[in-house]
Amino acid sequence: MAVRLQMKLGYVAEQDRLPDSPDTIRPHEPAVGAVLRSKGSLYLLVTAQAEGHRLRDATRLVADTIESEYYYDESAGIRVCLQKAIRNANKRLTHVGDRYGLGYEADANGPVGVAAAVIRGNELYVATVGPAEAYLIRQARLSTLPDPHRERGLPADGLEPDVWRGEIAVGDSLVLVSPNLMEKLGPEELKDALVTLHPQSAMEHLHHRFTAADGSGSDGALAVEATEVAATVKGRTLVPVRPPEPLAGAPERSPIPLADTVGDGVAAVSASAQRARSAAGGAAGRIVRRVQDMLPGRSPQRRRVRTATSRAETQRRAATAILALVTIGAVLATGVWVAGSAGKSPRSSLTAAQNALEAIRSDLAKVSGPGIDLIRDDRRQAVELLADAYQQLDIAQRGGAPSGTLAPLRAEVLKGLDALYGIVPVGSTIAFNFATAKPPVDIAGLIRGPDRDPVPYVLDRQGKAVYRVDPRTKKATVVLRAGQAAAGTTVGVPRLMAVGGTRDLLVLDSRNTLWRWRAADSRGRGTLGRVRVNGAASWGADVRGIGTFIRGTPDQGLYNLYVVDPSEQQVLVYTPAADGSGYPGTPTGRLSTAQVVDNVDAMLIDGDIYFAQGGAARRVVPQSDWKPADIGDQIIHPTTRFTLLSTYDAKGAGLIYGYDAASGRIVAYQKADGSFVAQYRLANGDPSWGNLRGFYVVPGPASAPPTIVWVDGLRVGVSPLVAVDEPIPGAASPSPSASPPASPRVTPKPTAKPRR
Repeated sequence: MAVRLQMKLGYVAEQDRLPDSPDTIRPHEPAVGAVLRSKGSLYLLVTAQAEGHRLRDATRLVADTIESEYYYDESAGIRVCLQKAIRNANKRLTHVGDRYGLGYEADANGPVGVAAAVIRGNELYVATVGPAEAYLIRQARLSTLPDPHRERGLPADGLEPDVWRGEIAVGDSLVLVSPNLMEKLGPEELKDALVTLHPQSAMEHLHHRFTAADGSGSDGALAVEATEVAATVKGRTLVPVRPPEPLAGAPERSPIPLADTVGDGVAAVSASAQRARSAAGGAAGRIVRRVQDMLPGRSPQRRRVRTATSRAETQRRAATAILALVTIGAVLATGVWVAGSAGKSPRSSLTAAQNALEAIRSDLAKVSGPGIDLIRDDRRQAVELLADAYQQLDIAQRGGAPSGTLAPLRAEVLKGLDALYGIVPVGSTIAFNFATAKPPVDIAGLIRGPDRDPVPYVLDRQGKAVYRVDPRTKKATVVLRAGQAAAGTTVGVPRLMAVGGTRDLLVLDSRNTLWRWRAADSRGRGTLGRVRVNGAASWGADVRGIGTFIRGTPDQGLYNLYVVDPSEQQVLVYTPAADGSGYPGTPTGRLSTAQVVDNVDAMLIDGDIYFAQGGAARRVVPQSDWKPADIGDQIIHPTTRFTLLSTYDAKGAGLIYGYDAASGRIVAYQKADGSFVAQYRLANGDPSWGNLRGFYVVPGPASAPPTIVWVDGLRVGVSPLVAVDEPIPGAASPSPSASPPASPRVTPKPTAKPRR
């Protein structure tokens, strides 16, 4: 027996949505049974990328057209009728587009998107065109329904929408949503809301979160959840009865034969005997039943018909109870173990700590005693002794050794390990701080500007902007911000940055539009223009990186564009037009074979191409077995996870620097063979490199060492790669007689201002 489905609907009413939202939501559930059985229920979401009342009128026109055309057309099935309805809406919008500010061009992609779904019984049909998305949630898993025309918004030339067909079951949820809302909240928050709440409550909750996150513009979302129709009435089993005899009670006037008379007499006697026995037995039975009625008893339980949803809920509660019992048992076992450990004698712990301290001192004496330098003379033995000392530090700490005793020993052990593994402690200076910026800032990326403007540029994820930071004047200037009007359109949310040639800063926004900013002077003023790239709309929202490489001579100002596209499993290379205005040609794949690139964290191009991919640094062009050498310092750095790369040398020469996010360090390797050169960390326990968002390396003048410019969430810092001294905790201070005389201190007047 097929399960009957009932749809729970949820969406935010139009009067409660944002005033600048152009979206239109249109659910249609027919009340006539014949229409419902043949055409099903239609759920529509029509969105737009821009804002304004004219676009809202355009989305309403599209919704009205699709709804009327779909239910009017009886010439074919659901799939064909839905395709024809969307095409008719596209034609109508094309003819009247000027009325809504949608000037039509044959090769243009309109701003209007459509997400349409039809549910008939347990059949599900979904079509998405342009900036509109559809998701199916089944068993707490979020699936993206096919979206072949995301780049083709209405109005469009030659639109051929594709309709996906599947099934919807009890507990499934379908969501039609604007990509602007998804970009602000993310798929996980959408899934959590639909799994835990009623569709109406979920949509209201998501809209509230979108508004609280300063969302604006398109905010349409519609959710449908399939539930089972529970049976409420159980029919009684029919019992057959005898029909009444014809002419009952009328006297029988036919002649009665003798045989029939005798037979009737025998039958009457037998019937009388049977009635006598029945009367006797009936009396006895009635006595027994009366005695049973006097006994206490309980009425039988009423039979209830349970739905599949209620059975699943009962099973879930039973599983939760079993998990709770297991958790309580584990907690009790842990408590018993802790109580047993607490019962140990303090004397044994102190003895273990004392033995560990003696072992540490013995190991250090063997490594670098009077006239001994195993780090220089016997590296293998020095590694064994320092590794043992490093482990004994943990034993001594757990045994309760005083921190004042452990601190100098730990510093000596780490100093020996630093010397063994080429670790250089470096200092840092904060060049700029966004801590007091209004509105708040969250830096997500950093690059060095072009040669004609070599200052840091940072990408602000919180404020959706790109800043030019001038360390000399301590000033940050906005060069691009989301929503800014330029080139006849508006700028999307900036996602990725790159440097183009010697003059250009390139920024890719959330709409896959490439922007070029060119500095006009040294004060942060410049010009912003759009760079047209053929097929950019097909990249999707998962581009992992962009980069450039100069084509020809630097004076020509031409450079190739490289895009890491996971959907193509390639690094796409675009060749510039002769005048440098854009990239009109078809891209080519730079990788020799298609490969997974959705885990690429950074791309470095110096003629060759390097990836920070899946935590490892590798060279992908030319394809080879090049990889960084193993340092062998797993004692202090058990894991390595490279997420950022940088260099300032030409192809195949010099060093490549990688940021290890697992240990908060920067490691330098030779490009030629991947051999290890040195590794750098901030001195004196400075944790600033633990949350590095970007860095680049600047060569020093003449023979001076290079400098690293880095950024965390709020600060731009500078660290020359020069070793600095780290004082050992607990070391004796120099005597007063040995210290130089103090210079006189001049206290400035309270009203005096420091000179710049």
